[in-house]
Amino acid sequence: MKSSRALPRLALVVLGALSTFGPLAASEAQTSPKPLPTLPPAAIEKIEAALPAQATVTPRQARRVLIFWRCEGFVHGDGIAAANHALATMGRKTGAFTADASADYAVFEPANLARYDVLVLNNTTQLKLPDAAKKQALLDFVRQGKGLVGIHAATDSFYDWPEAAALLGGLFDGHPWGGGGTWAFKIDEPDHPLNRVWKGKGFKLQDEIYQFKAPYKRADRRVLLSLDLSDPATGAVKDGVKRSDGDFAVAWIQTHGQGRVFYCSLGHAANVFQDAAVLRFYLDGLQYAAGDLEADARPR
Repeated sequence: MKSSRALPRLALVVLGALSTFGPLAASEAQTSPKPLPTLPPAAIEKIEAALPAQATVTPRQARRVLIFWRCEGFVHGDGIAAANHALATMGRKTGAFTADASADYAVFEPANLARYDVLVLNNTTQLKLPDAAKKQALLDFVRQGKGLVGIHAATDSFYDWPEAAALLGGLFDGHPWGGGGTWAFKIDEPDHPLNRVWKGKGFKLQDEIYQFKAPYKRADRRVLLSLDLSDPATGAVKDGVKRSDGDFAVAWIQTHGQGRVFYCSLGHAANVFQDAAVLRFYLDGLQYAAGDLEADARPR
């Protein structure tokens, strides 16, 4: 019975976030938000069973998180729905934050965005913020001390907006490691606070893994996870691989001005958000972005 009640609760959060701002003006509505699938009860049950029991650190104050999931390009439907549910439920269960979810560009109105501590770009693709004020609000949000979290396809946006691409730290440049495969990952820095969940051990996961192009570089961030090319299946992938340096980062943190950024490319489909270690990793990333979990983001 617990899992059958959970999805309607999230739906109310999503609709509440949308109805607060009303429909987009005609000049802002390039397309209507694309609908998400309904998660089956079995998937909800698996997500909720894998959620952390408590926050990693006690929040310094009540935290509010805005989960934005609009897609103008490809829609990772069940991945978005699973992440929306996982994050909102995680916040309630652990007390780390409360979350609103929306696909309405109106949430980027400066006065509204200022209400939040962390903005999560959940698998957003090809975003086109409709006016200069909303674009500046996003940049200011991070630079003036708030947090930004990018999930998976969040890097598939901002190709013509270098300042926003720099906030996330990279641009999608293909996924040679397809979503049907199970790939190996290494822990770049086992002792880093955000990597404690892995207990110093690499792992394998079925997911779709990206490679990145500029502005990606190791010189301005702390890389946490990477593909482990020593694994036979992972290292054997050659088709579509563009980088010649073997640098296939999966997660990192950065600072921009006074703000904090956590990006992780794990999250193509719903199964990823049924993994307890991945969920704890995202919780730690959120608590870092909120300014509650101290972690060094200086390049290693």
